[in-house]
Amino acid sequence: MTDQHGELDAALERVIEAARHHLAAVRAAQGRIDDDDVWQAYVALNNASYAYDEQLMDAFGEVTPWDVDSIDPDEADQRFGGLDGAEQNDPHPRVISVRQRRDYRVPSVAALIRAAEAARRDGTPAEDEAAPVEGVGEAVLELLQSGDGSLAALDVPELEPLDGVVMVSEVGAPVDLESFDDDDPVGPFHPAPDDRLVGRLDEHPFLELDDEEHDHAH
Repeated sequence: MTDQHGELDAALERVIEAARHHLAAVRAAQGRIDDDDVWQAYVALNNASYAYDEQLMDAFGEVTPWDVDSIDPDEADQRFGGLDGAEQNDPHPRVISVRQRRDYRVPSVAALIRAAEAARRDGTPAEDEAAPVEGVGEAVLELLQSGDGSLAALDVPELEPLDGVVMVSEVGAPVDLESFDDDDPVGPFHPAPDDRLVGRLDEHPFLELDDEEHDHAH
């Protein structure tokens, strides 16, 4: 029993150490998605927790609250890719940049500002007074922020969509927003010398035919 207690203590220490290592990796990643170190630390913490749970069951018939299964690190790397088990000569790029532009005509500035102010009021606590929306640019930003953050938030009657374009490029590194001033209109969108344009998709608004054009088409 003494050896069993010692094995349990050692297994628990491995869980604690793995948890500390995982936390350190998460902090170092600073929110980066698919960080290699975070994934490897996650697998180590998962497997240490699984091993401790199994040993606790064998020794005392008790379980932990952790509902985990063992992860084979090699199989996981092959499945998710981009880690130590991935092909080192993968010909595909790691970072893809999607640049989108869509233009709009504003039929009525007053109507657009009213729509933006209504959206702002909806997002303002009842006890606070919503600040007025000043200008077309602020109105568009308000609609984006109060919506889902995409251009779909601008699909409103107060804006008439014009042509747009989407460009997809293979890039060497992701954009570093901290390296550009907030009022820089070009920097974040300017391609780097080693960027490679994959393709361009032109967008044209859907225009409904009026009755005369509809009849003529038939």
